[in-house]
Amino acid sequence: MFFNHADFLGLLRRRDLLRLGSLSLGASLLPAGVSRLGAAGREPRARSVIFLFLAGGVTHIESFDPKPDAPQEVSGTLDAIQTTLPGIHFSEVMPDLARQLPRFALLRSFSHDSNDHLLSQAHILSGRRVTMAQITTEPNIGAIVSKLHGPRAGFPGYIAVPGTTRPGPPPVQLFGGGWLGQQYSPFSTGGTPRNDDFTAHVHEADEEDFNRQGLQEPAGVPSTRLQQRQSLRTRLERGLRRMEEYGDAIDRQYHEAFGMLLSPAVRQALDLRLEPERIRDRYGRTKIGQRCLLARRLVEGGARFVMVDYGYDPEYGNLWDNHRAPVQNQPHICDMARLPYHLAGTDRACAALLEDLHQRGMLHETLVVFLTEFGRTPRINREGGRDHWGAAGSIFFAGGGVRGGQVIGGTDRHGAFPTTRPYHPGDVAASIYHAIGIDPETTLHDRQHRPIPVLPQGDVIAGLFA
Repeated sequence: MFFNHADFLGLLRRRDLLRLGSLSLGASLLPAGVSRLGAAGREPRARSVIFLFLAGGVTHIESFDPKPDAPQEVSGTLDAIQTTLPGIHFSEVMPDLARQLPRFALLRSFSHDSNDHLLSQAHILSGRRVTMAQITTEPNIGAIVSKLHGPRAGFPGYIAVPGTTRPGPPPVQLFGGGWLGQQYSPFSTGGTPRNDDFTAHVHEADEEDFNRQGLQEPAGVPSTRLQQRQSLRTRLERGLRRMEEYGDAIDRQYHEAFGMLLSPAVRQALDLRLEPERIRDRYGRTKIGQRCLLARRLVEGGARFVMVDYGYDPEYGNLWDNHRAPVQNQPHICDMARLPYHLAGTDRACAALLEDLHQRGMLHETLVVFLTEFGRTPRINREGGRDHWGAAGSIFFAGGGVRGGQVIGGTDRHGAFPTTRPYHPGDVAASIYHAIGIDPETTLHDRQHRPIPVLPQGDVIAGLFA
């Protein structure tokens, strides 16, 4: 087959590569940097991680930690309902998770000292305390997992569904490899429920890209042609490695882009249209519902670390940042919680994910972590919303060796401060690493070859694992 000069340049252009897959594929082809055994010398408890990241600050009082006996300016107007655990109540908009409590451990004493979105989100994503100058420099937990454990079954080591949340203003990209390098950023699937197959696309500046599809064969270019292009790429590897500043990273990304395109299993995992209608309905025909379902499909296919990203949205705005400021055009927070794209739909989606993983025999080997950067103020503000509150919030863990059916920690009668030991983002990161078999004291090196520990501080949450 003959390629002219224009074909050659077209093959190497970044925009062409984006159409084939992504330059931000977050995985390494290098062998894992640590043993499969955890710090205690045991096999990892979890084979995969589903990281449910609800950026914006989910209200704990309208969800997992209601305060029915507090004054109404604290408790709001939602009723508290009994869970399957005696004496433990959730908000009335969380009935499905209330029934699923035996399958997860709720942490009510999640706490830290920042009320700033960017600082708190970077802290949660990395497990590291940061300054404003460091919000994009520290690698995500998923990037660390990708670095040390690598890709699997044709999937990058770190995948984000859809990976398009951009808090701000101005919009900030917090999903990255930080000092590990861009090659450990997540592979972002892109897509919305309107794009049923969730084919992948790298998010760029304009919101129009949010709905485009990218992990598909270019028009008129069949798999055989792609294989021929890959062969040409292989013959040019040595020359390109000298030409590119980050030759090794680019090389891995080319291989993985072609690999994903040519793998029927990967393409099938990304195609939600292959899922039975009854299963799609169980999760809910919402963005959060279909994203949780896609995460299950990816993990079932062999993906190692999948982040479900559900926060700032081009259609819904700031989903969880419910100040109810006039410019937000939101209902009262207690009415907001009932909406299918807010807590009510999130309850349905997360409960369906846990039940589905359990029924498929996957929950014991899949760690599911529900995270948000902080809770909301105990007192409802005069606009009918709640403001930022880093001092207290609720998150949960399931599967991967977690001892379900328990509540760890608690807060005072107004949900303002923990009454038990508080646990911080570093402790959450330490618990994730423990489950997946990464020693937090493992030494990594940044791009200047400086030694840096996986996690400077943080303890495994006491009593979390069986």
